[in-house]
Amino acid sequence: MELWLEKLKSLRMLYAEDEEGIRKPMANTLSYYLKEVLEARDGEEALDLYYEQRPDIILTDLRMPKKDGLYMVKEIRKSDKKTPIVMITAHTDKEYLLSAIELKIEKYLIKPVALDELLGALKLCVTEIESGRSLFLECKNCKFDFKNRHIVYDDGKETELTHKEADFLELLLRKKGMVVSYEEIEVNVWKEEFMSIAALRTLVKSLRKKLPNSFIKNHSQSGYSFEV
Repeated sequence: MELWLEKLKSLRMLYAEDEEGIRKPMANTLSYYLKEVLEARDGEEALDLYYEQRPDIILTDLRMPKKDGLYMVKEIRKSDKKTPIVMITAHTDKEYLLSAIELKIEKYLIKPVALDELLGALKLCVTEIESGRSLFLECKNCKFDFKNRHIVYDDGKETELTHKEADFLELLLRKKGMVVSYEEIEVNVWKEEFMSIAALRTLVKSLRKKLPNSFIKNHSQSGYSFEV
């Protein structure tokens, strides 16, 4: 499973849609990818749920009864500039959306929404959430700077990592103490490229030279883990 999907599984979503025939099947699908999906039938109910539950992501239809999606987002943005919001619209709503330019909408989706489009929008939301979290992940005698892809040692010195080294180290640190399989490493570090075991061993050897201790453990025929 890709790392962003694992992160998504720990998040809670508020989903606002007035048409039950659309909302229920969509919420059921979303529940496979998220920790919890909170359903609202209109903008008014969505606002109440937002203030009560403080979800991590908001997915809302634009046109709804009582309070529409635009009103709801404007109210939320008065005090919350960070929660990622995805808005579902119809082609005819384009002019209506001009007033939403300043509301920092993560993504607009046009009805009918395909699953791959929805997942693409959720991936953007996960990226936005992660970018707002701590830029450092500490380990013994050093810390990993996510933003700049550096290892920062206790004495203040820094070592730059290659893209693959940084992606690999982040993957292990996010799952500290757990064995990360070869397949998972290939998906998250090599991405669209083929990963050979020899190439992985070369990467690990190079990274170990940059770490002050032997944190990276090899699990034969299985994968790698980060152990402190």
